[in-house]
Amino acid sequence: MKDDRKLKLFVSIALFCFIYILFAFRPLEKELHLTPDWTVSVSKVNASAYESSLIPFKLGQSIGYFTEEGKVSSCVTYGFNSSISSDYYATYNADNTVTEVKTPDGLTAGKINAAGFPFFEDNRIYVFMPNGSSVARYEVSGEKLWEYESFAPITAFSSTAGGAAIGFADGHVVSVRDNGTIDQEYYPGGSAVPVILGVGISNDGNLLGCVSGQKKQRFVVSERSGEHSKIIFHEYLPSDSTRQTLVKFSSDSNTAYYNYMGGLGIVDLKNSKASHLRLDGAVLQIEESEDFALVFVLSKNGMKYTLTVIEPFDHVLSTTSFEAKSSFIQVRGKYIFIGKDGEVSRLTISRH
Repeated sequence: MKDDRKLKLFVSIALFCFIYILFAFRPLEKELHLTPDWTVSVSKVNASAYESSLIPFKLGQSIGYFTEEGKVSSCVTYGFNSSISSDYYATYNADNTVTEVKTPDGLTAGKINAAGFPFFEDNRIYVFMPNGSSVARYEVSGEKLWEYESFAPITAFSSTAGGAAIGFADGHVVSVRDNGTIDQEYYPGGSAVPVILGVGISNDGNLLGCVSGQKKQRFVVSERSGEHSKIIFHEYLPSDSTRQTLVKFSSDSNTAYYNYMGGLGIVDLKNSKASHLRLDGAVLQIEESEDFALVFVLSKNGMKYTLTVIEPFDHVLSTTSFEAKSSFIQVRGKYIFIGKDGEVSRLTISRH
């Protein structure tokens, strides 16, 4: 009997050791590395460094373009405000009545003869009217494609290839296709005070997301369903915010990101699963690296900027913080570009 017990004990220990060794010797996950390549001052302009795929920057009161190899092709300073994208840029004053749209090489592409403030997203041109409650989409030639006007002030806006998403102070949200067709339009409701503080639209235009209301603030995602909108996800937020906030969908439209007071909400829309990451301050940008399946989040709290790297769906790989007056991030292939005050740096992304 004693020998049988010893044998059983020996077999159990041996089995445990085998299972432990089996799992212990699994390949370790590859670590993320961001290797600095170069840093360049945006004031160091090389006018001959023009390429077809220039990267835009906006730092302080300067805008311009640079190449992947760190040559600054242009740097324009402005007094009041500006807008810039990969295709166009413009500077304007508080009483702007005509917008001169320029290409990255500094040539005039066209003029928009309309009072208001321009906004560019890739090759899409919008003008927000002085009344604060209407926005119009224009061709670079100056032709107006559509205009949407409401009685309430515009409080949130975003644009993708799928169209434009607009939020208003009265809790009204709408998405508009490039041809002016209204795709979705409704009032999310559910809060004591109706106001839209953040809005986003997916790349295919089918999904509309918004941070809605105060006193029981919530995040809502709707989907186009025939002639109507169907809410496919919503949740109440742990705290209310009074500031404008960022809402963005992943490039494949499977994930929605939104910023709220004290955190970043991440929603896996395929599985209707939500996660929350603690972040101080406001999220300024969310950029994806499809090559490495990573998400880079730039947030700001006072003079402190934080870069958070996330592995889908919600695993934080790293965070780093720095002090600056202004900053931005851009992701291109295996590189991430980080702007800090008057400089831009390139880092190579790798995992090994």
